[in-house]
Amino acid sequence: MAQAGVSANRLELLQIADAVAREKSIDRQVVITAMEDAIQKAAKSRYGSENEIKAEVDPKTGEIRLARLLEVVEAVTMEATQISLEEARRRNPAAQVGDFIAEPLPPLDFGRVAAQNAKQVIVQKVREAERERQYDEYKDRVGEIVNGIVKRVEYGNVIVDLGRAEAIVRRDETLPRENFRYGDRIRAFVYDVRREQRGPQIFLSRTHPEFMAKLFAQEVPEVYEGIVTIKSVARDPGSRAKIAVVSRDASIDPVGACVGMRGSRVQAVVNELQGEKIDIIQWSPDAATFIVNALAPAEVVKVVLDEDAERIEVVVPDPQLSLAIGRKGQNVRLASQLTGWDIDIMTEAAESERRQAEFTERSATFMEALDVDEVIAQLLASEGFSSVDEVAFVEPSEIASIEGFDENTAAEIQTRAREHLEKIEAELDAKRRALGVADELAEVPGLTTAMLVTLGDKGVKTVEDLADCATDDLVGWNERKDKDTIHHEGMLDGFSLSRQQAEDLILASRVKVGWIEESALAPEPEDGEGEGGTAPDAGTPSGDETTLGAGN
Repeated sequence: MAQAGVSANRLELLQIADAVAREKSIDRQVVITAMEDAIQKAAKSRYGSENEIKAEVDPKTGEIRLARLLEVVEAVTMEATQISLEEARRRNPAAQVGDFIAEPLPPLDFGRVAAQNAKQVIVQKVREAERERQYDEYKDRVGEIVNGIVKRVEYGNVIVDLGRAEAIVRRDETLPRENFRYGDRIRAFVYDVRREQRGPQIFLSRTHPEFMAKLFAQEVPEVYEGIVTIKSVARDPGSRAKIAVVSRDASIDPVGACVGMRGSRVQAVVNELQGEKIDIIQWSPDAATFIVNALAPAEVVKVVLDEDAERIEVVVPDPQLSLAIGRKGQNVRLASQLTGWDIDIMTEAAESERRQAEFTERSATFMEALDVDEVIAQLLASEGFSSVDEVAFVEPSEIASIEGFDENTAAEIQTRAREHLEKIEAELDAKRRALGVADELAEVPGLTTAMLVTLGDKGVKTVEDLADCATDDLVGWNERKDKDTIHHEGMLDGFSLSRQQAEDLILASRVKVGWIEESALAPEPEDGEGEGGTAPDAGTPSGDETTLGAGN
């Protein structure tokens, strides 16, 4: 092709440019420019690479024009690329220093080697242009489903012909036990399009959660029209999936719409995904209700939420435990992915044992701290007191109202509790001073002496040290990895500190050292009553308990 392209036949040159442009779906001018580069390279090898040669192909006639460019300079140092101002003005009286003079060259008769080199240049330029065209065409199609034909399979990776481009489905993006052969039709999700030096630029997936969401949009008109919204998808590709849906039209059941008449709609998606079982879940803005729905088909008796840590304890009847967990933990893992919460599942018997252990531990703590007998300690624990702090600072009437107690007993218990706390406080303060934690840091509102000791152990000893911290440094952060949640610990992880409280501590310290103005701490106005509110004090239990009927 290229040998003909660099021949003297002008008409044939243009015909080849048109044919290549049409075949590769690229601009004709791009092909002509590639030919010019190829002719330029061949001319340089003929006349010497030190020369600056320019080639032009007339897009209308196919005529090839060659010229050597010479830069106009005061004093010539390189004869191959420069010309003196005096000589240039003989050719063009208007020439100035810095201009270029074009010196026409005779047409070339290309030899075999020059023609081969020219062919390589044209092929490379056309390939680059084709790749750029593919990128421009598909970069805005990320998130779409495309159809193609399998071109070849290399080491488990499936190369797909999309018609105007070539894409790849990597081995880990195909469903298990799914085999493709040359000529098979394939439907997949475009999850990435990027420029690369060589090989495919369009990456497809059949395991991506969004692939399932898009398939439902194709099969369910209500999803396509936006009446039913898919809130989240969790998949164990090829095995099982959960999808959370909600309707903005009260008259339309989102689960029924996705299932279809006799399951026709969901079955179409299941067939495309090689029999992957799909649980369609009703989404709810209430986290507890949503998580209970997500654990279907298992029945849930009770849930305990910890909103700050985004963890939830779920209590199920003993016979339902294996169903709630699922084979190899699949059911609870998918429910966790779907809801974004870490889910701990326990049976009623296990919860009862844990509560008994907590009761025993609290009773022992009260016996030691308050110097009381076992009966009094157990009475305090059974009334819901979980720490010595609560006993010390609760209203005296709450203790006096316990059966068998009176005001004198309540006053004595509170006195002992406060003395115990003062003793611990004095010990912690001594340790804080020994660690070299500055008194000024103790003045930051919200920091307890126990926190100061912990921070001192971690090397945070001044207000500046605290101001230089990030929220993640104090309370840690969660990371999703291989379908599991990994918690990276923070310095104050053991103090039940919320992210908002940690952020407030850092802001207060930055105000104290003068990095920001105090006005930055002003709370934003709340939209409605009952929303937002003050975060609970550190150490206060944040778990809310909700009892649900079986099957709710």
